[in-house]
Amino acid sequence: MDFGINLATSADSWKVVKRAEELGYARAWFYDTQLLNADMFVAMGAAAVQTSRIRLATGVLIPSNRIAPVAASALASLNALAPGRIDFGVSTGFTARRTMGLGPVKLDDMAEYIRIVQGLLAGDTLTWTFEGKRRKIRFLSPEIGVVNVMDPIPLHVSALGPRGRQLTARLGAGWIYASGHMGSARAAVADMLAAWRAAGVDPAGRVATAFTGGCVLREGEAFDSPRARGQAGPHATIALHNLVEVEEFGNMGRSVPPTLTPLLERYRQIYQKYEPADARYLSNHRGHLMVLRPEEQEVCTAELIRTMTFTATRSELQDRLRELRAAGYNRFSISIRHGHPQMLEEWADVFEGV
Repeated sequence: MDFGINLATSADSWKVVKRAEELGYARAWFYDTQLLNADMFVAMGAAAVQTSRIRLATGVLIPSNRIAPVAASALASLNALAPGRIDFGVSTGFTARRTMGLGPVKLDDMAEYIRIVQGLLAGDTLTWTFEGKRRKIRFLSPEIGVVNVMDPIPLHVSALGPRGRQLTARLGAGWIYASGHMGSARAAVADMLAAWRAAGVDPAGRVATAFTGGCVLREGEAFDSPRARGQAGPHATIALHNLVEVEEFGNMGRSVPPTLTPLLERYRQIYQKYEPADARYLSNHRGHLMVLRPEEQEVCTAELIRTMTFTATRSELQDRLRELRAAGYNRFSISIRHGHPQMLEEWADVFEGV
């Protein structure tokens, strides 16, 4: 198992990534959420010129955020700055779509998007549909060297549901699963392993990445201490953000166990007071995966953090990582919370003992 970080992208995320490289982290994933985070490719470009070993990954790119030829050009440009250190992570979209009041991209549309991006990066001439017309496209002058289409850019798909995992298997792609709940993580990887086998793909040669957030507790520290809330709270509440919008946007696979239903209902009452009433998503996703909003403090309880995040003492977290590895995950990536760069050292200490 190797270890990486996830970042709610800032323009200067390179500072965190550079320190992560010094500490031995293998990979940095950058969120692609316009209007909430800084531009992913701008931040990755800065990180590419400030580092030399750590891999840089779109974590995850959302197809509707830019047309496929632009995404391919951006990835190839990064590959010129950091040859062989770029990963292409992609998904149908959760936060990046809901910040604009939209549900996820259709799975078939994402599959077509991946086909175009990967084909262009492979140097192919492709037929592409845009603005109602079919046209041939390709990189026109790759030999000039302004982009790099020679070094491979591995594909990873964030797939929370069975249809997405089946597509991941058919593509032979790596898989990303975003969750902090151990039971869900075990069930999901078992399904992904079965999907790979059904598609004739050897799981031993595939990448399964657990994406999560949490806090390394000090001995005797409460799950809802100010430090734990600051580091793990923004991850703990995303299931609530999802569930209050299910009727409008669908369920992105992030749920809470029945014991936490009262918290969900309390958050639903908070959500119903957001204005404007026809765009409550503007408040619901403010600070999403970055900070806890003041009104969220009452629902971000010790039990929510304990159940929905990787928050525990160093030795307990090491046991969880071993459990994930035994279940089938071979990569683990932790969210380094906005404004909490010290988490890099805290988690590096956890990983050292696994």
